[in-house]
Amino acid sequence: MATPTATGTVDFDAKAGKPCQTWYQVYGDLKSGVTPVVALHGGPGSTHHYLLPLLDLFTKHSIPVVFYDQIGNGNSTHLPEKSGDQASFWTEQLFLDELDNLLSHLGIQDNYTLIGHSWGGMLASRHASKQPKGLKQLVLANAPASLKLFAKAAVEENLPQLPAETQDAIRKNEAAGTPDSEAYKAATLVYYKTFMYRADPWPTDFIQTLGWLMKDTTVRHAMYGPAEFTVLGTLKDWSIEDEAHKINVPTLLINGEHDTVTDNVTRPFFKAIPKVRWYTFAGASHSPHSEMREKFIQLVAEFLTT
Repeated sequence: MATPTATGTVDFDAKAGKPCQTWYQVYGDLKSGVTPVVALHGGPGSTHHYLLPLLDLFTKHSIPVVFYDQIGNGNSTHLPEKSGDQASFWTEQLFLDELDNLLSHLGIQDNYTLIGHSWGGMLASRHASKQPKGLKQLVLANAPASLKLFAKAAVEENLPQLPAETQDAIRKNEAAGTPDSEAYKAATLVYYKTFMYRADPWPTDFIQTLGWLMKDTTVRHAMYGPAEFTVLGTLKDWSIEDEAHKINVPTLLINGEHDTVTDNVTRPFFKAIPKVRWYTFAGASHSPHSEMREKFIQLVAEFLTT
């Protein structure tokens, strides 16, 4: 694995009642003249680790890459006190402000590309819709255009593909509000192995991210909720459908054949963004950057350099 060029933290005024910091890691020279890529991880409440395959953009194509952990998990400041009746603290705007703060700290706010995966793609699409002058290109990987469409696809498109007993366990526990039951956990694991990450065994970096998610559920529960198929958090009404047409940079859409982000959840981006390409990875699920790493990196590198 390549050695990072820089690892550090940047102070971020999250208005959390205590000092907060965003952790980041840079590979490559941000002043080389090559537009750097900033990777936005999913979740919400995930970490950068599972996106480390994107490091190949640097090692194989000499494109500088920046990873960071969004506030609330990983190596950035944790805020477990912002849960329960404090959950409204966790807003999309908080993470947009954090991204702007990081770009400015690194001095790349006038020249950068974003690769956002899942929730990271949602965040990147909103950022892009504001037409920041420094954004050159955008990659939205496995990113829903609407969480209502996302939840609808999970229930109506993907869930029926699972064994009947798995469907029953998920539906019963969702209805009962018991996502902590062992039956629900076992059933959602089947769902994840079908639509989230199909490769077996799961790689170390993916497991590392899952470990962080299990250690601190604050952001995930506040913004999405404790269950998989019912969005109860602050993002429950999230959609970019009415603003996606404002994205004015060349955009690459990516999803998988067996993705949680189905074609119906991706299509609003394709219809709205003026300069857009869309590629679906046959045989992949929600993680083609890892499941089909070489082909994914080649596709993204060609998009970024041509």
